[in-house]
Amino acid sequence: MEKRKYQICKCCVMDTSDEDIVFDENGVCMRCNEYKKRILPTWNYGNGHEAELNVLIKEIKEKGKGKKYDCILGLSGGLDSSYMLHLAVKEWGLRPFVFHIDAGWNLPVAEKNIKRLTDKLGVKLHIKKMNWDEMREMQLAWFRTGLEMLDAPQDHAFIALIDEYSRKLGVKYILNGYNISTEIIADPESWERGSGPTGDGTYMKDVIRKHCSIPIKEYTFTNGFKHKFWIPYVLGVKTLKPLNLVPVTRQQMIDKLGEEYGYVPYGQKHFEDLITKFLEGWWAPTRFGHDIRRAQLSSLVVTGQMTREEALKILEEPPLSEEESKELFKEVAKRLEISEEELMAFHDMPECTEKFRSQEKLYNMGIRLYELLGIEKRIRK
Repeated sequence: MEKRKYQICKCCVMDTSDEDIVFDENGVCMRCNEYKKRILPTWNYGNGHEAELNVLIKEIKEKGKGKKYDCILGLSGGLDSSYMLHLAVKEWGLRPFVFHIDAGWNLPVAEKNIKRLTDKLGVKLHIKKMNWDEMREMQLAWFRTGLEMLDAPQDHAFIALIDEYSRKLGVKYILNGYNISTEIIADPESWERGSGPTGDGTYMKDVIRKHCSIPIKEYTFTNGFKHKFWIPYVLGVKTLKPLNLVPVTRQQMIDKLGEEYGYVPYGQKHFEDLITKFLEGWWAPTRFGHDIRRAQLSSLVVTGQMTREEALKILEEPPLSEEESKELFKEVAKRLEISEEELMAFHDMPECTEKFRSQEKLYNMGIRLYELLGIEKRIRK
């Protein structure tokens, strides 16, 4: 197959490292055009949503009367979930059940940020400590697949625990930190080929069956039917994204959290977690030629928080220095209890051609339906 000629969007910094990218006659990619046509007119940079937000907050408080908690919030320590917690408690007076997953990969800076936030806000932090033997083996299983998207063990656990807590607590609202301002452009689907949807228990269990050498007994699973239908439509649990209803930028979030809580930023989105920092900062760029910063920076460019020239300047340098990459490589190998040679062998193995069972078609149909209904506010191509 003839290699595609390199091209980069004239508006953002997405390029042909996404094999499916499409450009118009002016050299503008389909994401920028979709943002201007589908997202911006109703979002309006978070302006003009005051009445909608007030109705939402009032509804959460009324439905939560007599309960210990009126909403659920998963706190990773990242910028978006941290700012979401600040607004929920300090600005809106909500009483969230705040939980954090300790999958064994926390960085000290993230743990300190989480403690500063929860201590000053006076909220109890519920920590779910995952079984490390299982998490280690699952992480190795995903390395063995040769796939690119290797964060599945942590990501699925987060979704599954949200589903579990919403059932157990009887709370009808989940606060999701996703926001158009910093995340409108998702990672390209072409970078995820071969992987199943993050919330798909069918896919998770098939990889485990084929590549785990120990039984996985304590891990929590969910599935598309439960997450996308039963919990929202039968149990009536709503997942809300209220950051889209307030005018806020990435820098404003950093400044406010720093001023109020001494929050220390991580330099790059998702760098609060060691394995994710390693995978996104070194593994994906060197093994697959994919730099996740393209999507992250493009989100900031199209929303007017950064110029295209500034984004291109950032991309001239690698996400991590050579020294930090080597340190992370050694630490990941050590925690996985494998040699550095074994880890490098995973890095150099052929890309995955193995097929895994999944409910991907069902998920994709759901996403397209949500887009038509105006529910899905993320550009996912």
